[in-house]
Parts: sequence; structure tokens; C-alpha cells
Amino acid sequence: MTREYLKKAPLTSASDASDVQETVRSILAEIEAGGDDKAREYAAKFDKYEGNIILTKEEIAAASALVPAKLKADIQFAHDNVRRFALAQKATVSDVEVEVVPGLIAGQKAIPVDAAGCYVPGGRYSHIASAIMTVTTAKVAGCKHIIATSPPRPGIGVAPAIVYAAHICGADTIMALGGVQGIAAMTFGLFGLPKANILVGPGNQFVAEAKRHLFGRVGIDMIAGPTDSLILADRSADPHVVATDLVSQAEHGYNSPVWLVTDDKALAEDVMARIPALIDALPEVNRENAAAAWRDYAEVIVCADREDMAACSDEYAPEHLTAQAEDLAWWKDRLSCYGSLFLGEETTVAYGDKASGTNHVLPTSGAASYTGGLSVHKYMKIVTWQQATREGSRDVAIATARISRLEGMEGHARSADVRLAKYFPDEVFDLSSNA
Repeated sequence: MTREYLKKAPLTSASDASDVQETVRSILAEIEAGGDDKAREYAAKFDKYEGNIILTKEEIAAASALVPAKLKADIQFAHDNVRRFALAQKATVSDVEVEVVPGLIAGQKAIPVDAAGCYVPGGRYSHIASAIMTVTTAKVAGCKHIIATSPPRPGIGVAPAIVYAAHICGADTIMALGGVQGIAAMTFGLFGLPKANILVGPGNQFVAEAKRHLFGRVGIDMIAGPTDSLILADRSADPHVVATDLVSQAEHGYNSPVWLVTDDKALAEDVMARIPALIDALPEVNRENAAAAWRDYAEVIVCADREDMAACSDEYAPEHLTAQAEDLAWWKDRLSCYGSLFLGEETTVAYGDKASGTNHVLPTSGAASYTGGLSVHKYMKIVTWQQATREGSRDVAIATARISRLEGMEGHARSADVRLAKYFPDEVFDLSSNA
């Protein structure tokens, strides 16, 4: 089907991909070799911070005391919602056992990782919600030690609201360490901490590259790029609400794509006409980010009908997907590639970003075509076990021996042979790989 682009992005997330690999690799190597002292050195260099790296109980209490009561209540509200949803997610994974053949039982266990490292951005914006999203889910999963780290600010340290959020959500340790050095400290077990088994949370391109480089040595939630959002809107949508939602997501950063997909050209033109004034009304930093994102990365696409709209959305596989359209049940059933879906005008991506309960750590740059976002499941290992009676192992041993010999793996075959010989000494088995 023919699609009309009323606005085509001159850049994509790939266009802006900076070559930070060598810088990150060098920093990680230096910190691993130099330990705590080298991490402190980078904290002083990049964050202009020379205070405590591991926050004391007194420092946590002092920071928490600076958080206004109303904000504390809001953080608690968001924490309760995220925790409630995470508990529901955890309930979907259960230990299982099944008798595969008579006498042989196989099972599944869900085991949380011991130590989780949660990165909480604190540069351009203080991401209080990221502390809630990452620490709460790790706590519900049952991780034994949860580390939260966030970039400190010169003379201030970690933003008090981030400290408070990480604390009430269950962080066992809170660190004042940002960027690659924060990721390194959690991975290498610096400052007397256990080595993290998994690293989670959003961050800038240096944090993302550090996680990518360390993946395999440690688990990660995902390799994330700039946040992105797509809105599906038909003629029933309110153009002012659509435009406001697009701008609200563009403020994330200069390279955060936002896309509008519609089958109503008049609606698209109306939305586009409203965008500049909405951007101009933002505070300075937000305005600059949103203006650049809209100019360089935003797209507006007119499709033939709702089926083509859905197909277009699935091709983009957005991190955040909103459907402001009629027949929401149809959209929910039809759409298949997104990090998180927001159905109807009555909800918005901002709700999911902050307080509604679903997680805001989500796949970006098209990764929603093959993976979901952060959940309680990410902190859990799904492992298997088996146990058999002697009779139950009989047929499995026969098949194992024959398949192994066909593959040329004689050692495997003999581990089956020895059991058949021991358990059934009076029987003769054909254990060759020949027909």
C-alpha cells in the first residue's frame, strides 16, 4: 500500500551513533585493573564529585529528609503500583514438574539472581521513576542484594528524591557513581560489594556501550538506544492531545524519535500545525530537546486504512505505542511489535513512564520486534531438573545411546550403556546407530 510521508526524518538513531566503544573499553579496563581508587578518579573527573561513594545510613536519612512530603507520597504511590504489577508478573512463573515418560520426571524452577545492579540516570533529568522501576522489580523477584547507583552532582551528590526512591523500594546499597564507572563498580564488585549478576536501567550512550561490552560476563536487561514513541490515531482522536503526547516524548532528548501514523490526513496536518507552539511553551532545556527531536527525527505518515497503520507500526516496532482510535480491542489484538502499549486517550506514555505500574525500561530502536521490556522475569533464571526411576530411564537410555552414536559421540552413548547394563543385566539391547 502507498504511504504518504507528510514529514520524513532526515536522521535516524543509527545516524547519530557515536563511536564510543574504544573510550568505554579503555575506562572499563582501567577500572578493573585499578579498582576502587580508579573508580573514584573517574568520579572526580566526570562528575566533579569526591564524596562518599557508598551512601551511609545517615546520608540516606539526610537526603530523604529533604524530599517534600507530597513527593514522598507520590513516590510511594508509584512504588505500590509497580510492585503490585511485578507481583502479578511473578505469579505467571511457577515451578513445574511433569512425568515425561512413566518413571521419568522433568521439572522447572525459577531462581532469582543473587545480585542486581540498577543504574538510575541523574544527568539532564533526575529519573526518580527509574529507581522505582528497577529496584522494585528486583526486590519482588527476590534478589538477595540490590545495588542502585546514580550520578552525583558537584557539591550535592545523588538527587535526594532518587536516594529516597531507591531506599523505600528496597535497595540494599546506594552508590554515588555515574556513567561507565558506575557500571564498572557493580560488575567488578568494587567498594566491598558483591559482583552484580545482572545490570538494568537506562542511561546515555556510554552506559549503554558499557553494558553491551560487558554482556556475557554479566547479564543485562537490554542494549538501549534513544527512547522512541509512536502514536496511532484515526479521525476520532483529539489533535491537541495527540500533539501534546508527541511533544511530551520528544523532550526526552534531541535524538528521541516520535512518529504519528494515521489514516486521516486532515488530523495529521492539524497535529503538525500545533506542535511548534507546544514545543515553544516548554522550559528551555526541554524545549531545545523537543525542537531538535521533532526537526530531525520525527515522522508523520498517512496510511490507507487501519490495517496498513497497524502494519506500519509493527515495522517500526516502537518502544512506546499509543492507540488513540476507535475499536481499541481490535488494535490490542492486531498489534504485535511494541515495548508497551497504551490504549485510548485516557492513558498515556507518561503514565507508564512514572506511576501506573508497568515498567518503563523498554526495548528501543526496533528491538521490540524480538524482545519485551524489563520485568520481574529478567531477574530470574528458569532452570530445569530431572529425576528417574531405573525403569523410567530404560527407553531414554536406549534412545540416547543410539542418537549419540549416530552423532559420533561415543562417550555419551556409553553413559547410557552403563546404566542399561547395571539396571537390566538380563536384557540384550540393540544400541548401534545402524538401521
